[in-house]
Amino acid sequence: MTNSINEMHSQIKEVIMAAMGRGVADETLPANAAPAFAIETPADPSHGDFASNVAMVSAKAFHLPPRKIAEILCERMDFTGTYIERVEVAGPGFINFFVSRRYFSDVLRGIHADGDEYGKSDYGKGKRVMVEFVSANPTGPMHMGNARGGALGDCLAAVLQHAGYYVEREFYVNDAGNQIQKFALSLDIRYQQIFKGEDAVELPEDSYHGSDIIDLAKEFADIHGDEYINKSEEERRTALVDYALPKNIAKMKSDIAKYRIEYDTWFLESTLHESGEVAEVIDILTKKGLTYEKEGAIWYKATEFGGEKDEVLVRANGNPTYFAADIAYHRNKFQKRGFDTCIDVWGADHHGHVARMQGAMNAIGLDGSKLHIVLMQLVRLMDNGVPVKMSKRTGKAIQLADLLDEVSADAARFFFNLREANTQMDFDLGLAVREDSQNPVYYVQYAHARICSIFRKDEASKFDLDKIPVEALDLLSHPSEIELIRYLSSLPNEIIAAAKEYEPARMTRYAMELASKYHKFYHDCRVLGNEDDNLTAARLLLCDCVRQVIANILNMLKVTAPEHMDSQTEE
Repeated sequence: MTNSINEMHSQIKEVIMAAMGRGVADETLPANAAPAFAIETPADPSHGDFASNVAMVSAKAFHLPPRKIAEILCERMDFTGTYIERVEVAGPGFINFFVSRRYFSDVLRGIHADGDEYGKSDYGKGKRVMVEFVSANPTGPMHMGNARGGALGDCLAAVLQHAGYYVEREFYVNDAGNQIQKFALSLDIRYQQIFKGEDAVELPEDSYHGSDIIDLAKEFADIHGDEYINKSEEERRTALVDYALPKNIAKMKSDIAKYRIEYDTWFLESTLHESGEVAEVIDILTKKGLTYEKEGAIWYKATEFGGEKDEVLVRANGNPTYFAADIAYHRNKFQKRGFDTCIDVWGADHHGHVARMQGAMNAIGLDGSKLHIVLMQLVRLMDNGVPVKMSKRTGKAIQLADLLDEVSADAARFFFNLREANTQMDFDLGLAVREDSQNPVYYVQYAHARICSIFRKDEASKFDLDKIPVEALDLLSHPSEIELIRYLSSLPNEIIAAAKEYEPARMTRYAMELASKYHKFYHDCRVLGNEDDNLTAARLLLCDCVRQVIANILNMLKVTAPEHMDSQTEE
């Protein structure tokens, strides 16, 4: 797969090392080992297409001023068989490299040849990565935080896949423990209130008070009537949970599907208890001398592994804690299923849980450094700059389903990836539905549609993009053309950077910048109607490469790449 920048880095490194060898051979440089050096793309093209600090970092090893080293190297460089056209020494000793037009022509040829695969790499070498995200409590509807977590997690997984990792997406269903007991109690009280009245049975303050609980209890009552009123509390609550929990999980799956997220696994917490894996981790910690009993409970010595305080693993009533199940769950991912890296997308309120979970992995003999947590800040919902808290449809707090009734999945997925996870963000409903350049996703999609409209014209149809001679592509010399090609060439490394930093927001920023550079090119350079057909053909291929790259990014984010826009007029 094409990675023009990496190819140039290799060429430049070989040219530098060969020149250094010649300098040692003619004794203008000492025979000392050269330190590692960098090759970068200058922000200002007048400083070269590429630049290296090799002379700067070699001053100590060679006992010479950096500029002198740079001059020695440049005098001994051989560019045969490379794209390098010339070099210059700048400032205190930087070496700037200028490439030939053929380099930019071949960038376009590579993108055109790769097509849908352009941007992908083998950087990750197929290492197994698990991305666990959303994992909303199944006792109620998904909220705005889940909406952001879903877009971030799914797009992060896609970025990692494009960077050459084997990736699985997982939703962890908390169908055991305290929250399910609270769910059962809440359903039970609401069910009893249907037949006994609200005053007869009071709902505790720390129970679930949402209308969804009332609705589920009514549905259960419509089916079973009052037959469970006189049954035991355990039997009644078990029946209510057995009815309500699958419905909630099914609703989650439906909402998630509408959001274009496909999980490889919906992992049930209850299976960890049923399989004995929770008991196994407690036993492992006990055998390592890392537990103790206090007040009838079993405690884990978390402070020995970076925790702020020791943690309860088993309560005095004999029930394991959520933390114990969480340790077992992560052990299952690493040890039982063999993932090299596990990434969890959590809300920022879980910040204190990060160190103790990584420490717990170390405590049971695994490598806690392979567990990575992406902490996600809150979302503030706005409508044309005014804060919004209630759904227009239901009059209640905004949930994921309500959001997708208000805006498209395209807008939601793109907007939630406009900012890094660790920054708070405003999601403006009014902006998300606008059909103009102020709406970021519209702006990018419009660039794609604009290019498609060019290829619908008769004049464009006579050019076969597969047969454009490379000499024609060498005609692309306008600064806007070169800037656009240079930016296109950076996509593979931009995806790798997004994967390394766990930052899918780099991709939305890249797409917006690419659209901006394309619109500038379109303004500066006539695509159709040139006197030279070769120039027209070359510009059409450039347009098509931009279209391809925009489509590849949007497809990666699971955002549509339209060929027509409702408000678009033919160019």
